[in-house]
This record gives sequence, structure tokens and C-alpha cells, in this order.
Amino acid sequence: MIEAFNTIILILDSTVRLSVPLLLACLAGLYSERAGVFDIGLEGKMLAGAFAGAAAASVYGSAWIGLVAAILVSIALSLVHGFASITHRGNQIVSGVAINFIAAGSTIILGQAWFRQGGRTPPLGSDGSRFETINLPFADSINGIPVLGPIYSELLSGHSILVYVAFAAVPLTWWVLFRTRFGLRLRAVGENPAAVDTAGISVVWLRYRAVICCGILCGLAGAYLSVAQNAGFVKDMTAGKGFIALAALIFAKWKPINAMYACLLFGFLDAIAIRFSGIKIPGLFEIPAQFMQALPYILTVILLAGFIGKAIPPKAGGQPYVKER
Repeated sequence: MIEAFNTIILILDSTVRLSVPLLLACLAGLYSERAGVFDIGLEGKMLAGAFAGAAAASVYGSAWIGLVAAILVSIALSLVHGFASITHRGNQIVSGVAINFIAAGSTIILGQAWFRQGGRTPPLGSDGSRFETINLPFADSINGIPVLGPIYSELLSGHSILVYVAFAAVPLTWWVLFRTRFGLRLRAVGENPAAVDTAGISVVWLRYRAVICCGILCGLAGAYLSVAQNAGFVKDMTAGKGFIALAALIFAKWKPINAMYACLLFGFLDAIAIRFSGIKIPGLFEIPAQFMQALPYILTVILLAGFIGKAIPPKAGGQPYVKER
């Protein structure tokens, strides 16, 4: 019984860690798409942020400098997407795909040119070049208490600061979107930009601010992957997490609290896949490791097939706004 409980705690602990990049990317897409700018370039911005964060952290020996670099690079790509789709009213899907291709190719080329390690960055150590885990107060002293001890010391404590930032961003996003003037205007510009323009509010500037918010959160997600969860950048380390975040966003119907639950679900499946990869069912057969690894992606397809018709996106989503004269 105790062993089963400890196993559950370990799986939930892995769930929290694995859901963080999905959650940050999902919230990033939430800001952008609520303003009417569809962004399938989340994957590319995360990947570029991960590379920039690890590269800067390895050169300067500071995880915080790496985080700033990741955010700045991600914002730059977001502004490119905004310039193409907002200013020049280009196709938002094409722009997002281009960003994904640019990030996938440039990270490998720059990594090889700068570090000569096959596209990788130098490994980050415990000298301040990566985010270390944080132990909450009294975590060690109450570890021996049944039930509550493991929950507090293992599940709630022992994460990097970016984990706590990610989950704190959920209520913050809800408050910004539904309790502030900026959030009201942001949602309005995604539903009826003409009405917002009539009220004397700049649709273009609002959408640009939305994609900047998207860039900040994608930069956080990328930095978490390379500077907190892992100790450096490797080729294609996002592994489709940007697309899974988009699926979670659709499943959550563009609501921040639902987005958190959806990302935790994907993180849970990923944790299950890692924990029980290649497990043998007594008297039956061995579950292929490839099947367990594909579980999150299978769920992505199922959710998109089952819910994409039921989830109603912002009415002006994907549509460039042309100011009436």
C-alpha cells in the first residue's frame, strides 16, 4: 500500500514537471488567439527560446541571463509573426509554419557554428547556469509524516522556480483576461475588431501586445526545457510540445483554468509513458515502449477529432482586420 502510494506521488510529481512547458505554451496561444491571431508557431518559438536560453546560460554562466535571452528571442519571432499577419495581413497559418521551419533549422546551424557539438549547447552545471530546485520551508522535517509528508515534500516542494511561475500564471491570466480593461479589450478584438476600432482603440496595437505576451510565455517555456528541466539544448528538444499545447488550448475552449487541466492530462500521460515504458502484463504480453511514448500524441489526435467541432474559437480568429475608411 505504501509502495503504491509512493509510486502515485512520483507519477504526479513527473506530471507537474512535464506539464509546465505545455502549460506555458498553451497560455501563450491563449493570449494570441483570444486577440484573433492564430499562432501555430508556438513550437518554433519554444525551440528558439530553448536554444537561446541554453546558449546564453552556458556563455555567461547565469540561468537568469539565459531566461532573458530566451524571452527576447521568442518575442522577436512573435513580432515577426505579428508583422506578417497583423501589419501586412498575411496568412497567419503560413506565417506560423515559417517560424517553425526557421527555428528548427537555425538552432541546429547556429549550435554547430558556435559550439561545434552537433547542434547541441555545452552541458549546464550547478554553478548557477541552470535553475536549481527549491525546497519549501519544513519540507525535509515533515517528509516522514504519512500521506501529508510525501505530498508536501515530494509533490509540492522540490521544483524549479519556473514551475511555480507557470502555475501562478494561470490565475494571473484569468484575472488579466476577465477582470481588467486590457483583457476586456483583448477579448473584444478577437470577437469584433470593428466595434473596438469604432470605440477609438487601436486594433493593431492590441494584437501586437497579445503576440508579445505570447512571446514572453513561449520564451519561459523554452527556457524551462533547456535551463531547468534539462541541462542544455539538444536538437528538436520541444518534440511537438507546441502542437500538443495547441490541442490542449482547443480542448480547453480558450479558458485558462481548463487549459491547466488539459495540460496536466497530457503531462500525466507522458509521465505514465515514461514510468511504464516496456512494462509486462503478467500472463499476457509486453506493452511496446513505442506505444507508451506515442500516448500523448494519440490523445492529441483523439481530442482534435472529437472536440475541434465543438470548441468555438474567437469569431475574428485568423482574419486580418482591414480598417474601414
